[in-house]
Amino acid sequence: MCLAIPMELTEIDDNGMGKGSLDGSLHEVDLSLIENPSKGDFVVVHAGFAIEKLDRDEADARLALFGELAELQREEMAKVGIQPDS
Repeated sequence: MCLAIPMELTEIDDNGMGKGSLDGSLHEVDLSLIENPSKGDFVVVHAGFAIEKLDRDEADARLALFGELAELQREEMAKVGIQPDS
């Protein structure tokens, strides 16, 4: 399964690449598929490509859903005695 993750653009290079931030980690992002990317924009990143711009509220809502999914996964793992990585 592949996921597309919201990230905030923290850097934009002249070569059509940038850096996206997710939980304090920076990731290389190809910006060639979106129009007029700007530092501070929220984008959905899939396989290293920004594929959609989001407003902050939508990005926050999607990230909250990922947080809920992660918590459910931790609970299910605990039920069967598996300790998730911290």
